[in-house]
Amino acid sequence: MQTLALETIPCPLGCQGPDEFVVTGHDRQHGLPGEFTVVRCRACGLARTSPRPTPESMGDYYPDDYGPYVGTRISADAAAQTGLKARALATAKTVFDTKAHSLPDIPVGRMLEFGCASGNFLKLMADRGWDVEGVEFSPDAAEAARALGFPVEIGALEGIEKAENSYDLVVGWMVVEHLHDPVGGLRKLARWTKPGGQLAVSVPDSGAAEARLFGKRWYALQLPNHLFHFDASSITKVMAASGWRVTRIQRHRTMSNLIASAGYWLEDKGWQRVGKALKDFPERGGRIGALALFPVSYVMASLNQTGRMTVWAERTGE
Repeated sequence: MQTLALETIPCPLGCQGPDEFVVTGHDRQHGLPGEFTVVRCRACGLARTSPRPTPESMGDYYPDDYGPYVGTRISADAAAQTGLKARALATAKTVFDTKAHSLPDIPVGRMLEFGCASGNFLKLMADRGWDVEGVEFSPDAAEAARALGFPVEIGALEGIEKAENSYDLVVGWMVVEHLHDPVGGLRKLARWTKPGGQLAVSVPDSGAAEARLFGKRWYALQLPNHLFHFDASSITKVMAASGWRVTRIQRHRTMSNLIASAGYWLEDKGWQRVGKALKDFPERGGRIGALALFPVSYVMASLNQTGRMTVWAERTGE
């Protein structure tokens, strides 16, 4: 691992007020060195990791076995169904959706997914008739998506340029919190989107009680990879500063963050075997585990307390 270069940045919303300390933690996913601090702007409430690794040194914290959250994508039908079966399946997916609700009723058009990984969501949307494209930082993941036949550009969002007014829908699942400049990145996406176009992003919700309860052991903290730590209020302000108007925020019906956070706590208390089993739940819990916990997840999501949210926004301006 090369010498870690750190940088300290002001609030990206331009606030001049002081920050307050939130928490200090380390890399729990891969055990890489370094202690990192999260501060919150007292003026706007946006929390950020600062100091943080520079863009040039950040790659060390994304080793080959790094994986994004599992099961955070909005559902989309992979195949057409008709009649009573279609209505039954649609109802079941709405009721038992553990992530976020299905896509709203918007006309089929051009879609861009930034952070498209290996192309699973691109395929789902292509099967629904969308003309899809992707952007992916990992060359290996991008090649996997390309192998499915999809056009995917390799690189960080900050370094990619596309034609303005090109897309009807832009999506990014658990990506915005990784951006060094979320305001600049979201502004770029707004330029690429047609007037009135839609944006859907999912991010961890640091406003959930679980974040305060577990502190440095909160699963979704994920330092230093997560550079920003949003709640509903701060993500709405960031969207507004970036050319987007938030139309709705949906909490995911999942207990993954809470269970994995309990696993971290147990590991720190010496209960290694049980702790490891719990912290691996987001990736290995599977559908059976999610369904078993669904009643509790449903209630917690209704109370805005599941620690993950999907934000829908519409491009503003002409």
